Amino acid sequence: MSRFLVALLVFLLPAAAAAQAEAECIEQTPCELGERSYHVKPPDDWDGVTPLPVMLHFHGWGRQGTLIVKHSRISGATRRRGVLLLAPNGNGKSWDFWGTGSGDVDFAWAVIEDAAKRYPIDRSRIYVSGYSYGSAMAWRLACDRGDEVRALLAVSGTLSQSETCATAPHEIRQVYGTSDTVMPFPFGQKGDETQPVKLWRDHKGCGAAEAAGEWAVTGRDVFRRTVWEECAQAGRVVLDVHSRGHFIPRGWIARQLDELLDAASS
Repeated sequence: MSRFLVALLVFLLPAAAAAQAEAECIEQTPCELGERSYHVKPPDDWDGVTPLPVMLHFHGWGRQGTLIVKHSRISGATRRRGVLLLAPNGNGKSWDFWGTGSGDVDFAWAVIEDAAKRYPIDRSRIYVSGYSYGSAMAWRLACDRGDEVRALLAVSGTLSQSETCATAPHEIRQVYGTSDTVMPFPFGQKGDETQPVKLWRDHKGCGAAEAAGEWAVTGRDVFRRTVWEECAQAGRVVLDVHSRGHFIPRGWIARQLDELLDAASS
């Protein structure tokens, strides 16, 4: 074998190995990031070139990203809508959302930056989501770095409404069940059902609420929607309330993505 071919192989083999390793970092096989990791689910029929909107979703307590990338109500929504799903793995299968300066915020943002080395990311459409403890973690990230987030999609979990946040995403979308006994629905005074998003309404300087009626996915999944659009800070706050308990409602994430993506393309 000529010296030229040997040199060529020496140059190409490490690159090929790296490309293979990146190709294997998908779905159930985690992407390693220092001592931690995350999972990724690309959308269906992606052309390999077009920049992708991103949804970073924090799993609930006791779970990991392996569940998220195969969850029909999460990855089933992102993969059909051209959205790249990122699912970080929490230490001890949980999250540190209790106070500002959480290392999990830094880790989550490192996940986005690492994914940006593997996929072209549309940074104007970064959505942060989560369920239960993961929802509280999504709030924490939005509270600390919300100016870099287009929308928060939070399911069955919040932070304390007395928190003081440094930033806020452009758009807030929250869903909660009034019969939730795991992370109980945070009713306000006199049973006020708008309390779960008071922090964001205050932060953004929103005025009066607008009742936007009901919408449904199934006969059991019926939501009462309230919207705050007249806010001093750009964006809006949306709250969907249902009468059931602690779960990810069928079709809720899909509908939020449809509305956000439609707004971005209009």
